[in-house]
This record gives sequence, structure tokens and C-alpha cells, in this order.
Amino acid sequence: MLHALRVTSVLALLSLIPFPLFAQGASVAFGGLKQDTSLPVEVSADNLAVNQADGTAVFSGNVLIGQGKMKISAGKVKVEYTNDGSGISKLFASEGVTLINATDAAEAREAVYTIDSGNVVMTGDVLLTQGGNALSGQKLVINLKAGTGVMEGRVQTVFQPGKAKN
Repeated sequence: MLHALRVTSVLALLSLIPFPLFAQGASVAFGGLKQDTSLPVEVSADNLAVNQADGTAVFSGNVLIGQGKMKISAGKVKVEYTNDGSGISKLFASEGVTLINATDAAEAREAVYTIDSGNVVMTGDVLLTQGGNALSGQKLVINLKAGTGVMEGRVQTVFQPGKAKN
């Protein structure tokens, strides 16, 4: 039921834009997703399990992550710390991921955020919305530092042509 609702939402968004573009990969500007990756990362969740042996922590249940203006929500997030334990190396989000910043939003089944590089790799039924435009594919790689990204895997979108002025 939820998948059917999401598909309906995607189709509604895509209907806003009339001729199709189908490609294997598409570069996209992510000005709204540009982010200072040196800012503190705040995490809240219903549960936390820490594994001292492998240096990870798993947050589960209504996980919300904030870094500056960027917000990530997911059902579960595994945090991998740096080798010296002084900071976060990667965030592995799963069970439905939403990333929001400014006017851009992206949804996927899973995402991996590598803090140092500022790269977020979102996989599985990815949907990106920017204002009234939508783009879908199977993999979205976002560079938060540069504000750029690439959508891969049977990319689909529809563009709304502007009306001619007389």
C-alpha cells in the first residue's frame, strides 16, 4: 500500500513535466543540497546499541540526523567512527531514507554518507525533487561540498516546457 502511494506520488510529480527523458545517467545541480560537512552531526532515535568491539553504534526507530540545514531521516542508522575514535567516518542509513536541504529532497531505500569526502550515495528506488521537478533512478551520488550529483540506473524525468510569449 505504501509503495503504491509512493509510486502514485512519483507519477503525479512526473506528470507536471510533459516530454520524457530516459537515460542511463544524468548530472544534476544540487545547490540546495550543498552542505558544510565540518559542522557537528546531531542524531536522535528511539534506541541506541553500541558495539565497542567494532567501533560502531546503531540508532534505530525514527532516526533523525541533522547537520547544519541538512536533515536525514531513516528507520535505522549505523555510525562508523574514525580509527582513532575521535569522530564519525560514515553513516549507513537504511529502512527508508529521506535527505532534505533547502528546496531539494531525495528519497531512497538506503544511503551511505562519508563525512570527510562529503559524498552521499543513495540507492534503491531513488526519487529526487527540486521545486516542481522530479528525477528518479536507482543510484544517486551527491557531493555535498560541491553541490553536485549524478543519478544513475534507468534515469527518468519529464520536463515542463515554458509557454511561448507573444
